[in-house]
Amino acid sequence: MTSAPTLATSPPPAHRPDSNDPCWCGSGRRYKRCHRTSDLDRSVAQAGGAPLVPSAPRVRPGVVGPLREVPAGIVRPPYARGEGMPAARDPGRPRDADTIARMRVAGRAAAEVLAAVGRAVAPGVTTDELDRVAHTETVARGAYPSPLLYGNPPYPKGICTSVNEVICHGIPDSTVLAAGDIVNVDVTVFLDGVHGDTNATFFVGGEEAADLQSRELVRVTREATWKGIEAVRPGARVRDIGRAIQTHAQEAGFSVVRQFVGHGIAQQFHAEPSIYHYDEPSATRLLEPGMTFTVEPMINVGSWRAVMWDDDWTAVTADGKRSAQFEHMLVVTDDGAEVLTLL
Repeated sequence: MTSAPTLATSPPPAHRPDSNDPCWCGSGRRYKRCHRTSDLDRSVAQAGGAPLVPSAPRVRPGVVGPLREVPAGIVRPPYARGEGMPAARDPGRPRDADTIARMRVAGRAAAEVLAAVGRAVAPGVTTDELDRVAHTETVARGAYPSPLLYGNPPYPKGICTSVNEVICHGIPDSTVLAAGDIVNVDVTVFLDGVHGDTNATFFVGGEEAADLQSRELVRVTREATWKGIEAVRPGARVRDIGRAIQTHAQEAGFSVVRQFVGHGIAQQFHAEPSIYHYDEPSATRLLEPGMTFTVEPMINVGSWRAVMWDDDWTAVTADGKRSAQFEHMLVVTDDGAEVLTLL
């Protein structure tokens, strides 16, 4: 966790340091971890721009609506057919060509649904309305919304909507989005026997409505996700993904959530291997061509620690500060990775 900037008794210089240079105030810390944000805010404020930090109240649980019906002709995963959760996790061995081909289709369908929900994000819209959009788009593609009835207790909606300090697994409800909020939308679809999984964080009211800290958080989180993806190659270890993500996030002054991880995926929603988004020494599994998994770091402004709501799903930051996340599903190739959830 980054310490707060020291109090400066003189104004910043006309020509400010680069991000990794020592701060002008003499604290000894790097500029980006000391006065960079406050200097940006000072100049933006003079131009009538965005505030430094968010002022929204903390998110509270809303009213969760009824389950949405899935047409009878759409194939369900086993847990949605009343067969319970898998007795064991798929070990995450390399997938065959047929499975990967089907995952490309499922991944693209998930990306299309996510884009449609993103277009619906706006002030005054409820998170349950986002779930309605996602449900309509998912079943229109002949797919099942994977989160629906997954887990214990069974998840009651088809997507996750995580607003502001909600880290992940926020349940769509009567919560009304406001300009300046950020909301992560997590979409997974089950299509032709495999899952496609992706998510993104959106600015409510556009990026111009957000405070500077939230803009920086979302930017760094997107970059960190791609840093992790770029670390994927045959012969690399799972640990390399987390190291790349953690290094980028911490250099920007943010923290990486540790309680939740990426995961293998194919016929099972959550399979091996677990993909840590921080440098985990025990994550020594070698990556092989044909392995499929998600990279989905959750990056926080303050503490990396999470606390759970009573619904046993919603995770929020322990200090109430904001969190952002991006996610892609990929397959390891002979020379890197193919992202399966791009449009």
